[in-house]
Amino acid sequence: MRSADGPALAPAPPIPANLSHGLKVRHLTMMGLGSAIGAGLFLGTGVGIQAAGPAVLVSYAIAGLLVILLMRMLAEMASAIPSSGAFSRYADLAIGRWAGFTTGWLYWFMLIMVLGVEITGASRIVHGWIPGVPQWVVALVFVCAFAVVNLSVVAHFGEFEFWFAAIKVVAIIGFLVVGVLVLTGVLHVGQDVGLTAMLSNGGFAPNGVAGIAAGLLAVVFAFGGIEIVTIAAAESRDPARSIAKAAASTVWRILFFYIGSVLVMVLILPWDSAELVAGPFVAVLAIAGIPGAVTVMEAVVVIALLSAFNANIYATSRMVFSLSERGDGPAYFAGVSATGVPSRAVWTSVAFGVVSVALNAWLPDQILGILLNAVGATLLVVWAFIAVSQLRLRPRLAAEGSLSLRMWAYPYLTWFTLALLAGVAVLMLFDAAARRQLLSALTLTLVIAAVYAVRQARQVRRGRTLAD
Repeated sequence: MRSADGPALAPAPPIPANLSHGLKVRHLTMMGLGSAIGAGLFLGTGVGIQAAGPAVLVSYAIAGLLVILLMRMLAEMASAIPSSGAFSRYADLAIGRWAGFTTGWLYWFMLIMVLGVEITGASRIVHGWIPGVPQWVVALVFVCAFAVVNLSVVAHFGEFEFWFAAIKVVAIIGFLVVGVLVLTGVLHVGQDVGLTAMLSNGGFAPNGVAGIAAGLLAVVFAFGGIEIVTIAAAESRDPARSIAKAAASTVWRILFFYIGSVLVMVLILPWDSAELVAGPFVAVLAIAGIPGAVTVMEAVVVIALLSAFNANIYATSRMVFSLSERGDGPAYFAGVSATGVPSRAVWTSVAFGVVSVALNAWLPDQILGILLNAVGATLLVVWAFIAVSQLRLRPRLAAEGSLSLRMWAYPYLTWFTLALLAGVAVLMLFDAAARRQLLSALTLTLVIAAVYAVRQARQVRRGRTLAD
């Protein structure tokens, strides 16, 4: 069957019957929260505030709008074609095999690097609590523990991640409650709060539009990880319904937590205070007189990082499983255990976690910066592939009557999203560090695409040889 907009879609390969389907909507929602609420919120918020002042709220609003639009596109495609490869599978169908191959391996590489960032950050803090134990030993214990969690039945994994992510959600809610008590005067802090504090030292946007742009660069990548919802939907009991509910609730909750937390910070402390920039959550709790504020927030940050680490092991394993199942990766990784878990793919992710442990032992102080630079702007490229895929798939999905959820104002909002992404990329060109990250991400994308081209050429030659 063909439509006016292009050839009809080839039927999506069925989700393997031996892959477990035990995830519920609440599991998907918490997995999205667990992956997105990590170092970006707890460790990176101060950077955005320093760049834009209180106007960082505008930066978060723009980044949040971008994520809302992207998640709606993903939800549209995932409800019609649930797949553990998610956006890699959609790029395959909409653009071509090379795009699916490139997007999948690019995302896998990005999350593998993020795994190293998360385990390094968590082990560094815990090492500070027990300095007699080497940091690499702490990291190894964490990696082994989460290997066990990810190799268990997916329903058990989902339940574990639900409660693990719930701890940091409760912590953020507690932080917001403390902030409200301070702002309403229930907790007296002995200094001006509210608009007086927020508008001091230069007003709402002390660094102007340039500051908002710099703040956008600092915060836009903090929302990365929310895509895991569409990857996990393939293992839910009712993918079409689950993805629609989970995607919407995850986005709005994350926006509430991010923007709500930042609003509390800039209303209580001057935006350029050293305490707010160095550790915004600790600074607010300390001024509120919360005993042990530093220890409390350190514990929350550790839980946040480990929850994200757990969710990202899941995401990397499912992505490499899907790529291998489609013939875009070694067939070895497509193996599924008796409990319905792609165990070989999980062990692959765990192995790279062990590599990050080795790097912890080798470069304990430098590793975090090295890995962050390696990730670069890869997420921006993946998001662009998502938008282009939805732009091309929508007419064919509509023609075949398989849409149960639709992107708003198609195609205008999709083009608007692509324009926003292009705008962020242009902003990155005017910042030296961001420019290096963008160029690194584009180079990596071209390298992966070149690998696909070489691989295809070899397969063509092999096919001709067999024919002869």
